[in-house]
Amino acid sequence: MNRLKKGDEVIIIAGKDKGKLGSVADVMQNGKLLIDGINLVKKHTKANPMTGDQGGIVSKEMPIDASNVALYNPETKKADRAGVRVENDKKVRFFKSTGKVVDA
Repeated sequence: MNRLKKGDEVIIIAGKDKGKLGSVADVMQNGKLLIDGINLVKKHTKANPMTGDQGGIVSKEMPIDASNVALYNPETKKADRAGVRVENDKKVRFFKSTGKVVDA
């Protein structure tokens, strides 16, 4: 079971966006995550009249490594680690600090 899943609320613990909160939009196979509104870069795009695309500078979200984010615990309002345990023959994730199940 993965530590982070799509839709989880995370906090950035390293990098230029340190301290910001965001929601996981996509989990990639190489251990990177796409997070809504985090790690934005400016991309210069060329106009394409065939498709009607206008050229210019566009903000784009880039992947961030999973080691630079932590699961956000809304109860303590801090970063937290996730553990896995079996409840009723089903694996569930829980916060290590409080022991409560992660709602996702």
